[in-house]
Amino acid sequence: MKYFSITLLLLTITMTTTKSQTFYGSQPLAHTYSIVAYDEKTGEMGVAVQSHWFSVGTLVTWGEAGVGVVATQSFVNPDFGPQGLALMKVGLSPKQALESMLAADEGQAVRQVALLNNRGEVAAHTGKNCIQAAGHIEGKHYSVQANMMLNETVWGAMATAFEETEAPLAERMLAALEAAESVGGDIRGKQSAAILVVRGESTGKVWKDRLVDLRVEDHADPITEIKRVLKVHRAYEHMNKGDLAVEHGDMDLAMKEYMSAEEMFPDNEEMKYWHAVTLVNNDRLKEALPIFKEVFAKNENWKILTPRLIDSGLLMVLEEELKEILKQ
Repeated sequence: MKYFSITLLLLTITMTTTKSQTFYGSQPLAHTYSIVAYDEKTGEMGVAVQSHWFSVGTLVTWGEAGVGVVATQSFVNPDFGPQGLALMKVGLSPKQALESMLAADEGQAVRQVALLNNRGEVAAHTGKNCIQAAGHIEGKHYSVQANMMLNETVWGAMATAFEETEAPLAERMLAALEAAESVGGDIRGKQSAAILVVRGESTGKVWKDRLVDLRVEDHADPITEIKRVLKVHRAYEHMNKGDLAVEHGDMDLAMKEYMSAEEMFPDNEEMKYWHAVTLVNNDRLKEALPIFKEVFAKNENWKILTPRLIDSGLLMVLEEELKEILKQ
């Protein structure tokens, strides 16, 4: 039965792709460099990309928790994203899935694509007519690929950076993008970038399965910007954990998480504010007052908000304590 299902799926994809790829020149362009990668420790899978093209993440990056990730680029065949994931989901290896899709694609000579599954297996293709400099490297649990680069050192630099970086998966992939740019990158320059990381095993809830999903659509320095945004993302992971701790009544843990976020962005008034609120809820009003004063000076709306937290159970103060806070 499983064999029959896979055969039927392949037939459906072949028929659909053959019809849609007759004139591959009509396909969108995404001449770019990217990486697909797997984290042995966590089982997470990711894909990251940068290009001199608007909103590159909407075309190139695809992923599904428990299944795999795909990067489809050059003269992009967007079908390769969902098709590659569908084929891996029913049991095909990345190599089998890639061969199946390419066999049905009249434009395979100008395609560049990489697939990675939840076991860290990879397969990549660089069509013979991809604009030079173009190439890829399939490494252990990752693949790097690039086309229309300034020179042929780009994908090698990406591979080295990924292998040598000790960090969470998103940061390792970002190091690969930075390395690509450091040796020349896209011959046309820079414009957009994206990073997607999904769980190795699905929870069945998309909002939990996408651990990192960030895009910089149009920017003079997209890699620097997505690096900044990734740091913000990490800080707000602490904020979210702090909110959850408040929900569960664990004010000690909430304070720890809010403080961790604030340490990463000491000038962020929201992080400071919730740190102060949590201090008050832990009977540390005196420590909270100067923080409230600093936040209120930047934006008086925080002062208006503060009394409203009492009815919601988010701020536990006596009337006199509230008055003291609002004097700041």
